[in-house]
This record gives sequence, C-alpha cells and structure tokens, in this order.
Amino acid sequence: MCLALIAFGAHPRYRVVIAANRDEFHARPAAPAAWWDEGILAGRDLKAGGAWLGVDRRGRFAFVTNVREPSRQDPAAPSRGALVPRLLGEDAALSAALPAIVTDGDRHNGFNLVAGAVSELHWGSNRAASPATLPRGIYGVSNHLLDTPWPKVERTKTAFARWCAGPNGTDDLAPVFALLRDTGRAPDEDLPATGVPLEWERMLSSPFIVSPAYGTRCSTVLTIAPGGEVRLVERSFDPAGTETGEVDYRFALPQDVRAQRR
Repeated sequence: MCLALIAFGAHPRYRVVIAANRDEFHARPAAPAAWWDEGILAGRDLKAGGAWLGVDRRGRFAFVTNVREPSRQDPAAPSRGALVPRLLGEDAALSAALPAIVTDGDRHNGFNLVAGAVSELHWGSNRAASPATLPRGIYGVSNHLLDTPWPKVERTKTAFARWCAGPNGTDDLAPVFALLRDTGRAPDEDLPATGVPLEWERMLSSPFIVSPAYGTRCSTVLTIAPGGEVRLVERSFDPAGTETGEVDYRFALPQDVRAQRR
C-alpha cells in the first residue's frame, strides 16, 4: 500500500477499520483480492507473488507500505510483498512475530509493516529504531514512517476521523471510498523532499494518483465488527482512474476466536 488509514477502537460500530490505496506501475501484473490456498484473503502481486494487504480467518490482518528513498533503493532486494503472507502465516503472537520480521528486514528496501486483530495493533519499520504496540486511535501511514504529517496523510486522516465520528458511527463505506478517491495535489511549499523529481513529488502528493504509467491500482476497505463479522471490499482502477471492478468478501470469525475477544 502507499496510503493507509487505521481506526483502531475508534469507531462505534467497528473494532477495526482500514482504508488503503495501493499505488503501483500499471504494467506490473496483479490479481484482485481473493482467498489464497494459504488461508489468507488478499490481492496478489503476480510478478513477485506477494501481497500488500491481507486478512486471515482468525481476523489477523497485515499490510505493508514502501518507504520512499530512491538513494537507498536496491533493485536486487527481496520483494516487500512477501512480508504480509509471511506474517499472516506465523503461529506466534503478532506482538512477537512482527518485531522478529522487522528485525530480519535489513535485506529489504525501506518498509512499514502494520499488523493487528480486534484487540491489538502493532507497527514496525526497518527504517525506525524499534516496533511499537499502538493504543486505540486513528493512524495514517504513507511512504514514510507512521503518522508522518505529509499533506495527503493529514487530509485523509481528518476526513476519516470525521467519518468515524459521524452520527451513531455510520457503517456506510461510500464516504471512505470517496476520501480515498481524493485527487487533489499538495501545494509545492508543502511537498516532502524524498529525492524524486519535483513533478513526481507533485503527482505522488495526491491520495489517489492518476497517470498513464503509475497510479492508484486499487482501494481497499477492511472492517472487523465486535461480533466477529469481517468485511473486505476492494475496487480496482485503470490508468485513467476509472473503476474496473469490485470484490466484496464477508466472513465470520470462528466461535473460539470471538470468545477470546469479549
């Protein structure tokens, strides 16, 4: 993912809400979200075989974002998309599995890795001192560290928080997909300096990126309700930013997992 918002214990109807955009070159092949043989629900990068966001039947979720630092980019580094299925395939507690994977992440280019369930949320990066267990709240991450106040993170976090605080905590996802479709660019004076050309900084400053070669490939919203109902909705887009498809998955957590969450 290249933009992700998380509401953890911050919405009246959901324990967890994740709203995210995946930005990538349009020529890189990918498959929309579906159940994998490994037991995770995720999209799939058909070049390297990894995933950017996924959830398993235990209600454990994970996603990864790249850290933008062209001066440190190693084209021979392993794919960061392998981190999500690796983490979701672990039997260890997330509080132990995520730090272990981040510590082992020196071979990868820069990344943020976020993982959690209805009762826990963790973040780590191979560009930060140490992983963290996060309290209830609303968080945003793009191509730098967690809650770095880039304009698109701040703008979408504000809109996301407003939705979470809506009348009776609305479960209408349309406003969430609308804020993910924000194509507004930041003024030049507010742009981060990440080492890419100015035109790229301008293009990448919008939450939803539209360009012929590189842009927002899909928007995903994941919700987990207190009763154990999980929903993942993903919309795919072409280089013109036109929606080309939607998948909508719903499933319930097993009874033993729901009992643990009460």
